[in-house]
Amino acid sequence: MSNTPHRLHEEFPGDAQKISALKATDAHFANLLIEYDVVNDKVHRAETRLDLLTEEEEETLRKVRSRLKDQIAAALRK
Repeated sequence: MSNTPHRLHEEFPGDAQKISALKATDAHFANLLIEYDVVNDKVHRAETRLDLLTEEEEETLRKVRSRLKDQIAAALRK
């Protein structure tokens, strides 16, 4: 288990400008970013034991975060 925050600028270090441009022009992409940040914060809070979740709840959140990251990556590749 890691308690690394997984911020998007760290996950996609070379794509900051593209992320900003897509966020401004693509509502779906902007919503993916918001959802990723919300889920990522929940995972980080659980991993650092600020919020107590079951292992299953934590794992589910990690899977959701991974799915969102994959969707963001796919949008950046377009």
